[in-house]
Amino acid sequence: MTSHETPRRATIADVARQAGVATSTASVVFSGKAKVAEATRERVLAAASDLGYTGPDPRAASLRRGRSGIVAVVLEGHLRAAFLDPVTTAMMDGLTDGLAELSAGILLMRDEPGEDGSALASAPVDAFVLIGCSGRTRASLEIVRGRGLPVVVIEGDAGGDIPRITLDNAAASAAVAQHVKDLGHTDVAFVTLSLDADRTRGPITEERLATATTDVTIDRLEGLRRVFPAAPAISASGSLIDEGIIVGRALLADPDSRPTAVIAQSDLLAVGVIRAAEELGLRVPEDVSVAGFDGIEVDGLGGLLLTTSVQPAVDKGRAAGEQVARMLNGLPGETQHFTCRFRAGTTTAPPPAR
Repeated sequence: MTSHETPRRATIADVARQAGVATSTASVVFSGKAKVAEATRERVLAAASDLGYTGPDPRAASLRRGRSGIVAVVLEGHLRAAFLDPVTTAMMDGLTDGLAELSAGILLMRDEPGEDGSALASAPVDAFVLIGCSGRTRASLEIVRGRGLPVVVIEGDAGGDIPRITLDNAAASAAVAQHVKDLGHTDVAFVTLSLDADRTRGPITEERLATATTDVTIDRLEGLRRVFPAAPAISASGSLIDEGIIVGRALLADPDSRPTAVIAQSDLLAVGVIRAAEELGLRVPEDVSVAGFDGIEVDGLGGLLLTTSVQPAVDKGRAAGEQVARMLNGLPGETQHFTCRFRAGTTTAPPPAR
């Protein structure tokens, strides 16, 4: 062997030969699938240590199974923006837990508008998890389905034959709105998530709503309008504090048209609205009430506790991972539904006297 050649990786057969046992016995020591005498086990592990053998080559196992050992997670938009949202981070933590039995790696993929889908069509993965189901992710779904690989969709209408992880977005939003109404508010405005892949910020008209493709936004708005059917709504370009500040300024700047309460479709947007109110010299909740949706931990609220709907983000991710594992083990995937828990905080109160 010349100096620049890579040394041959020790195999289980080498370990067995040095330990003086059958290859099958050495293999059992590493797999743990059967009991082996302790003295034999120690002899095999000592031989493995001498040879620098750390266990079966995962690439070989993948080839035997015909799998890559990778699950793709498709996120809409820029990955850096997605991970600014604590809800996404929590779901990814849960997803990792759900995939634990597979020892699978996770490949993050961006669902890019205008692309031909070649990455989705050729990525060496075993399964897909799609987060959300807007117009763009529906196109991605068609590509993935064409490959015949297991796929799970977290929140979104993917059709009856695709396992989904769903949330009671409409009912949970209605519960927040009912709380605000019970406090006595009648002059209320909504700040929504983006309506579609264009992520346009602006007032929601019937025309815009008719072409909306983001199910989460549509469902949460439907729930809010069960309680306040005529309330105006403005869509943000994303679930970001900065977006909440921009929309909050637009809603609260004019004293003559200022609502007494603002309900946002995410906690990050709600925090932005609160900061916009503070910029304008308004007190929350004495001058304006603000509520959100998600139940995340948010910095910068001082002593305030946000009124919100707490969603089980980690559980949603874990359920998606478990369904992927289930399908890769040859079982049919199942849709699972989760519910939110309303939490009254200190950012909502009866409306101020006019």
